[in-house]
Amino acid sequence: MQPLWQPHPDTVARCHLTAFMAAVSSRHGVTLNDYDDLDRWTLQHPDQFWATLWEFGQVLGQRHGDRVLENGARLPGARWFPGAALNYAENLLRRRDDATALVFWCEDRSKRQVSHRELYDAVSRLAQALRALGITRGDRVAAMLPNTPEAIVAMLATASLGAIWSSCSPDFGVQGALDRFGQIAPKVLFGTDGYYYNGKPHTVLPRLAEIATRLPGLQRLVVIPGLDTAPGLSGYANTTTLAELTAPYSANTIQFEALPFDHPLFILFSSGTTGVPKCIVHGAGGTLLQHLKEHLLHVDLHAGDRLFYFTTLGWMMWNWQVSALAAGATLLLYDGAPFFPNGQILFDYVDAENMTVFGASAKYIQSLAKQGLTPRTTHRLHSLKAMLSTGSPLAPEDFDYVYRAIKTDVQLASISGGTDIVSCFVLGNPLRPVWRGEIQGHGLGMAVAVFDDNGQPVDGVKGELVCTAPFPSMPIGFWNDPDGAKYHAAYFARFPNVWHHGDYAEHTEHDGYIIYGRSDTVLNPGGVRIGTAEIYRQVEQLDAVMESIVVGQDWNNDVRVVLFVRLRDGLTLDAALIDTIKSHIRRHTSVRH
Repeated sequence: MQPLWQPHPDTVARCHLTAFMAAVSSRHGVTLNDYDDLDRWTLQHPDQFWATLWEFGQVLGQRHGDRVLENGARLPGARWFPGAALNYAENLLRRRDDATALVFWCEDRSKRQVSHRELYDAVSRLAQALRALGITRGDRVAAMLPNTPEAIVAMLATASLGAIWSSCSPDFGVQGALDRFGQIAPKVLFGTDGYYYNGKPHTVLPRLAEIATRLPGLQRLVVIPGLDTAPGLSGYANTTTLAELTAPYSANTIQFEALPFDHPLFILFSSGTTGVPKCIVHGAGGTLLQHLKEHLLHVDLHAGDRLFYFTTLGWMMWNWQVSALAAGATLLLYDGAPFFPNGQILFDYVDAENMTVFGASAKYIQSLAKQGLTPRTTHRLHSLKAMLSTGSPLAPEDFDYVYRAIKTDVQLASISGGTDIVSCFVLGNPLRPVWRGEIQGHGLGMAVAVFDDNGQPVDGVKGELVCTAPFPSMPIGFWNDPDGAKYHAAYFARFPNVWHHGDYAEHTEHDGYIIYGRSDTVLNPGGVRIGTAEIYRQVEQLDAVMESIVVGQDWNNDVRVVLFVRLRDGLTLDAALIDTIKSHIRRHTSVRH
């Protein structure tokens, strides 16, 4: 095997990681000959690493002396930067000039730009309005919005006051939204009158009114227009539009609340298979510092870079992308269908807005390949330096597709972490090569390992992805879990004093990682563990199959594996095609598969 991509020496010389290694050497008097030396140092000296990152990322805030980590041997129980004070929103709004902060596209309907000054002023007005409503630190503010600039304004205004933000996308049903927001009792709910998807308008107001009526303690519903018509009010009694709410206020210097490092910032929701979703509470300082590390050191974002991630407000990648404002990046936002009207829209966006980093789900890349699109022949893509992929494992064949059909000299960074840590355990590295089918490595300061069933680290074989030391973006807990029992059961019950993430993974000879799917969905026929991604990787190579889902079913005191497929239009799942699918899986994996 040869790498699919290797960093250019010029890139190595000017990347943030190289500068950070020099900063570590200068500050701490250590010799770092290469990235591996830096990686080892971050794990051996976590307090020094995260303190140096605070300075390198120019975090706005006050530290309490040299205190960085208390109870560093406890998972959970470690505490980062005790006595420190900061405000997440202040770190994202440090600029107040006319350079572009946000670009927004809504399918092929509308385009607009927002400067740093306009963003700051909009946050200022809304923060004043929320303060006048009585919103203060610890209050919850929820949103059911599309991926628009107004959503970012609402989140930053909430964070500036020390209130806690939680969001979902506007396609959620009534019960889905209530299962989430009903647990946290928000005082304010932001919602949209509607949105466009696949060229069609979708009205939200009736659902929004029902949700508002059934939320305990809600004081105000704020409607933000998403359709071309003027927004109608929902019929819920305490409703106003965003324009009406902020009209009495002029932009002024924002009064950012100085808050403890672990003050709650976001509540995100698990996608569990039973019961209502768990409410995962993330702290402001840990989220900011972890995102700065990933944006500056692993994605190598520089001031002027233009970052895009195809996401909704129901996915933690929205929170992750917004934090890139603290790294000086311009955010490119998109709302709508990624293949409307012809599958070219996101690559049109790359060329029109000089996108430098393109992020999407693995499923999106698979869909491009299935449709036979070749953006390298239809678009310039000169500005694009990196592609990011997450959401599910990226198959080796899709690595091939990116380099064959999109761009040969792009860094393809598959990344994996999740809602649980609002960040990544394993991700890209601008100093390392990209190997087919592999994530480049673990994050700096993250003691990632793969354990066997006996809790022993293993290399080159599949096992459980774990982290053996604390890190700042661990949740500060679950909402409505006063004794921490649910939190402990979710991550620390399997291996004592070790974070058990629930991914089925392998640590490779290149010091990279392969994710085989969630370990709680691992199939176990006859006692043989099979990662769901192993099946998907083969089935979705077949031209006849557009999508697939594989599950395990209890059957005759064992497990049988059931595969569901969605075929191309006009095809029938007959005996010949079934045999083709089974034979392909058998030939490229094993008889057991």
